[in-house]
Amino acid sequence: MDMSLVMAAMAAQTGSLQTQVATSVIKSNIDAERSNVLTLLGVGQQGAPSLGNVGAGIGGNVNLSV
Repeated sequence: MDMSLVMAAMAAQTGSLQTQVATSVIKSNIDAERSNVLTLLGVGQQGAPSLGNVGAGIGGNVNLSV
């Protein structure tokens, strides 16, 4: 078998593997960013308002006196 043909086949397999890894990493990054956005929007929190658009220090500590 011609060595250039073998090298071309190996390069194609390597390219395919790199594409699969890149796709997996990109999907993971997209999922993480989606989670961040949903956290900032307050989606999925029952009855809890979103604090993503308030100033620093707001809503962190609540002192109650009874």
